[in-house]
Parts: sequence; C-alpha cells; structure tokens
Amino acid sequence: MSKIIYEKESYRIIGACFKVYKEKGCGFTESVYQECLEIEFEYQNIPFVSQPSVQLEYRQKRLQQHFKPDFICFDKIIVELKSVANLIAGHRSQAMNYLNATSFDLALLVNFGHHPLLEYERIGSRESLRKIRNELKGWTKNG
Repeated sequence: MSKIIYEKESYRIIGACFKVYKEKGCGFTESVYQECLEIEFEYQNIPFVSQPSVQLEYRQKRLQQHFKPDFICFDKIIVELKSVANLIAGHRSQAMNYLNATSFDLALLVNFGHHPLLEYERIGSRESLRKIRNELKGWTKNG
C-alpha cells in the first residue's frame, strides 16, 4: 500500500476541479478555468494564492527570473492548470521543476482540455518519493 502525500487536501483540490469541469466542460482557455477555480476555492474554503511570483536561485544567488505556478493551496501544494487534449512529458517536467525550485513535496497537474473527463496527475518531489520508498522498504520481506 502506498502512502498518499497530503491526501485530504489534494482530494479537496481535485474535487473543486471536478466541480468546475462539470459546470464548464472542456474547451475554454486556461485563464477561464483559473478564474473559475478561484471562485470555487473560495466557495469551498480551500486556502490558496493565485499565480504567486516565486523566486528562483542558482548557486545560492537569486535570479531575476521568477516562476508563477497557477496556484499554491494550503501553503504546500502547487496546482498547475492546463487546457490541452492530453498531458505530455513537458507538462510533467514543468511541474517537477516547480517542485525542485521550492521546498514543496506535491504538485497537482490538472488538465481541463481532456474529453470526456477531467485529467489530473499527482507529481511528487524527488525527496518525497525517496521518503516513501524508504518507508515502504519495511513492508517487503527482503527489506
């Protein structure tokens, strides 16, 4: 049995995304879903910051460049929205880069452009995956 990182919080976020998808369907731009989710997160009392500017560093020096994830929810989960037919490796890499640039352990990659259902993926940081692997070693006979 694998451990789900921030299970309750991520289910609430994904539930809000499904609510927006049920109401709006697919085919709108990312910015439409962004705005709808802001309203839905407020309605469901999900704490969030929309498009925060996050500082980047290289060799312990601050870069002039920043990145802006679509949302940070519960002060610990990055939510990245897409509105495309299918998620591709580049979208997953973007979410993983966001995790690597922060101390966050989880990103939710949510695609409102997929038909007939909302598509989403949970992306864990390398560190969180390492922790889970170490915890699961005790579950196997050979450890």
